[in-house]
Amino acid sequence: MAISRIHPLFLLLLLLLRAFALLPTQAAARGGHDLSDDGDHGSVSRNLLQDKPHITEEMTRGYMSNAELETAVHAFGSRCSNISRVYSIGKSVNDFPLLVIEISDKPRQREAEPAFKFIGNVHGDEPVGREVLMHLANWLCDNYLKDPLATLIVENMHLHILPTMNPDGFALRWRGNANNIDLNRDFPDQFFSVNNDINYRQPETRAIMNWVKQEHFTASASLHGGALVANYPWDGTKDTGKRYYGCPDDKTFRHMASVYSQSHYNMSLSKEFEGGITNGALWYPIYGGMQDWNYIHGGCFELTLEISDTKWPKAAELSVIWEHNRMSMLNLLASLIKGFMEGYLQQILADLYLAQ
Repeated sequence: MAISRIHPLFLLLLLLLRAFALLPTQAAARGGHDLSDDGDHGSVSRNLLQDKPHITEEMTRGYMSNAELETAVHAFGSRCSNISRVYSIGKSVNDFPLLVIEISDKPRQREAEPAFKFIGNVHGDEPVGREVLMHLANWLCDNYLKDPLATLIVENMHLHILPTMNPDGFALRWRGNANNIDLNRDFPDQFFSVNNDINYRQPETRAIMNWVKQEHFTASASLHGGALVANYPWDGTKDTGKRYYGCPDDKTFRHMASVYSQSHYNMSLSKEFEGGITNGALWYPIYGGMQDWNYIHGGCFELTLEISDTKWPKAAELSVIWEHNRMSMLNLLASLIKGFMEGYLQQILADLYLAQ
């Protein structure tokens, strides 16, 4: 390949990489007060499986119902049709559609760009993610071509947002799905083959598995509540012991988790988790989790993000929680694009060297 043909692309890539340096990357973490004064705060020793809050009618007020969420997703698709599409990956046990918003300047098209997915409401009694993800979608739509970070994300990746994986559990106000199965313990597991029969998977789990195999996501994150920390693989150990158990890409996962934590309002200041991040097995081991399955079977680098100390905070706090997590979510996406572009530049330079 002639050098004269390489130079324009080479210069373009250099300009893109320089542009990244000018973007607001990791916002400085600031100390702050707890969003809720009801005493439900995270603890390293606490097992979140045993944390079963009593959800009252008053607590649900201000949250979108499943029907309202479905309407909001379709309304977004209509309002932002130039940069999005809405599609379904399946249905829940009770036949509620699992709707996804894809955001890109070329939705529906396959491109040589990274694909990222956000999943909310994996556990029915942790609804913050579904609300925050709709805030994210609307922010990107409202700020495209106005804000450099929004424009960068829309034009350089395919972002897929599933606001709720567990609409039935949300409606029932409990952790599991309509069959009372914890969906984050329902995936095939690397250590316990008894969990690997696809015929025993819940419909929501099968929908995610098929989705991952179809879209080939580069990275992803699921949003949970009950603590304030960015969790990364592995989530379990061979002997079920509680200790640090890193995966082959441990350094990359620690970087991803740190990007999120350091960009957050106060996650990195945690007194419980150093730097606001944790290896899952060190915190408390789980098996059949979505995070590890994504990495092993989908080649997808997934984080589990605990974004609210309280599992079901008051609706009045949702806008504050969104603001506390906004730069974390945007910087996580931007860092993926930056890594992708740097890898692409390295490949171009390698091809140029071989052509000489």
